Amino acid sequence: MKKQLLTVVAVSGILLSSFSISVSAHEQKYTVKNGDTLWKISQETKVSLSNIRSFNNLNSDIIKVGQELTLIPQHSHYTVRSGDSLSRIAKDNNTTVIQLKEMNQLTSDLIKVGQDLQIPVNSTASISSPPTSTSINNANTYTVVSGDSLWGISVKSNLTVDQLKQMNGLTSNTIYVGQVLKLTATTETTTNVNESDKVQALITEAKKYIGVPYVWGGSTPNGFDCSGFLNYVYNKVGVSIPRTVASIWNATTPVSSPSVGDIVYYETTTGPSHAGIYLGDNKFIHAGSSTGVAITDMNNSYWKPRYLGAKAVSNL
Repeated sequence: MKKQLLTVVAVSGILLSSFSISVSAHEQKYTVKNGDTLWKISQETKVSLSNIRSFNNLNSDIIKVGQELTLIPQHSHYTVRSGDSLSRIAKDNNTTVIQLKEMNQLTSDLIKVGQDLQIPVNSTASISSPPTSTSINNANTYTVVSGDSLWGISVKSNLTVDQLKQMNGLTSNTIYVGQVLKLTATTETTTNVNESDKVQALITEAKKYIGVPYVWGGSTPNGFDCSGFLNYVYNKVGVSIPRTVASIWNATTPVSSPSVGDIVYYETTTGPSHAGIYLGDNKFIHAGSSTGVAITDMNNSYWKPRYLGAKAVSNL
């Protein structure tokens, strides 16, 4: 009887141990709460921004309360064979080298025979026959179908991935079925857009990064300082400006009052030491050290006494 009792207890212990491991495992889903941003969710869940976007087919950082986000990838497996390379595996499985490296946490393109690789769920074992080069090359647009990737479409259309992203205002490689992509440069390219269109494109681009944290010296969507944010956003619409606030101040033209798209300057230490983009209605968007990228009222008690003036950017 004692032996049976001990056996039952031991088995129970194993079951309880297994259950506790199960509930402590990484959550697979996250429900968006009020005040959440993708960056905040990324920090809380330890899942990178790019992976959250990729796992949920997000084309922007806009999320809404109650939205359920997937935090783990759905994938299949591939075993590396002799003669394989990441680029060949990506091509054969209709994905990209970048996606393969992110999913498998690879820091280089080196792989070895027998290595097990995870393949994104939207990949297929082989690429279906694409439209003839004539039909896609002569088209102005392309509608995304199941299994497509930016890399695959770039190959079909004789464009680079960067060209496709620039033509379509994409900030990541994520695309979705039914999405219509431009395959030719139009009046929306920076050389042909009129002034008001370019200013609107600048403001739209700047607002994409609301919530990105402040990082001293940062100049990417992973983190910005104030001049890094300006440099990145203006460059996105084809306008080149210097990297530091002082050099931007010297390269821009003084105006008596700011217009939308102008740069407003502030003195937080000595001379021009902070800057943002004027949005109208006494609001500006900037990368603040305590707020990250945010829209702020110029008349608030902190910024109003530190205001130095506004300057216009050439070619905008």
